[in-house]
Amino acid sequence: MRITMIGSGYVGLVSGACFADFGHDVICVDKDDRKIAALKAGQIPIFEPGLDHLVAGNAAAGRLSFTTDIASAVAGADAVFIAVGTPSRRGDGHADLSYVYAAAEEIAGAITGFTVIVNKSTVPVGTGDEVERIIRATNPDADFAVVSNPEFLREGAAIDDFKRPDRIVIGGDDARALEVMRQVYRPLHINRSPIVEMSRRGAELTKYAANAFLAVKITFINEIADLCEKVDANVQDVARGIGLDNRIGSKFLHAGPGYGGSCFPKDTLALLKTSQDYDAPQRIVEAVVAVNDNRKRAMGRKVIAAMGGDVRGKTVAVLGLTFKPNTDDMRDSPAIAVVQTLQDAGATVRAYDPEGTEQAKLVLSDVHYCTNAYEAMEGADGLVIVTEWDAFRALDLDRAKALLSQPILVDLRNVYPRDFVEKAGFTYTAVGR
Repeated sequence: MRITMIGSGYVGLVSGACFADFGHDVICVDKDDRKIAALKAGQIPIFEPGLDHLVAGNAAAGRLSFTTDIASAVAGADAVFIAVGTPSRRGDGHADLSYVYAAAEEIAGAITGFTVIVNKSTVPVGTGDEVERIIRATNPDADFAVVSNPEFLREGAAIDDFKRPDRIVIGGDDARALEVMRQVYRPLHINRSPIVEMSRRGAELTKYAANAFLAVKITFINEIADLCEKVDANVQDVARGIGLDNRIGSKFLHAGPGYGGSCFPKDTLALLKTSQDYDAPQRIVEAVVAVNDNRKRAMGRKVIAAMGGDVRGKTVAVLGLTFKPNTDDMRDSPAIAVVQTLQDAGATVRAYDPEGTEQAKLVLSDVHYCTNAYEAMEGADGLVIVTEWDAFRALDLDRAKALLSQPILVDLRNVYPRDFVEKAGFTYTAVGR
């Protein structure tokens, strides 16, 4: 199949590289000349484990190419995926669909023969209808169909998620388009990945509903963690006790400093705005957004309390800045609020992240960025683990104790057993334990 991917960001690049690895011919398009030049030179603009090798291998094999010329990329394509950003719009929280609609207008003028236009971007209900309207208005003679095919990729595990998905959701009612999409995903047949076909609007809503539900699970266990601390229970025991119930499941039941990243914050807000537009309030999701926003700064206050209630003039070592491990994504990371809360209270912050330092510098100022975990600890009055990178799971606690001016460890991800840390001579604070 000949596939064109409009947008060479996180979703577009991962999807395009994986489709090429299946054997399809893929062209990734982006308006950013520098990004395309870098990709042609083998430089990957994001950190995602394994993506550099996947891109290099398929580019060398001639199955994956990059261009800024959308017209030539769309002409002759069997399927054109729209994978551009849909960030929260300033002022009202609605998804900004300007990039989607601009792509649709450009695609319309370049269509040759029957073409399936695939909305891969996360978009509110009804966006596919508007994309179809734009294309028909721009090119009334175009032979095309618009389908929805939301992505369910976890940053840090995106390639495996794409190649071994729980399900593939396709929304549309055009028989020709559905058959094209089945052929696009045919290589996954051997993995028995189910293809779930539904209406276009149903597929659009499925993406938002999935992310909102996962955000609910995270926020629920975080509030249970707060209760565990009050009643002398261990949230990890509680999470295991409920997670073994097949109706609940164990995933997304890890207590911590709240959710962040490129999806959950903006998608929950977009779902709320859609619910308001259709007069169908989502009270649970409203509560989740409010609780999660409050939790991030509360974790900063938790660190302050663990350090005696006053951090003015003190130095805090912060390990982990990205919203999760195995990514360089700082978008809505809990670490931002934690660091800013400490700074507002008068603390100096020394921080280290294996991949996120350059992105962190764009959003966090007056932070001393270090080249490794132990450099961050030098002379600090306390140590905080905010992101559970593997590199932080087996720290040399004797070395850490020698570097710190006070042996205080605040573990916001529950990486360590309490007895292990306390045996090493630390004062230990965790979440929900």
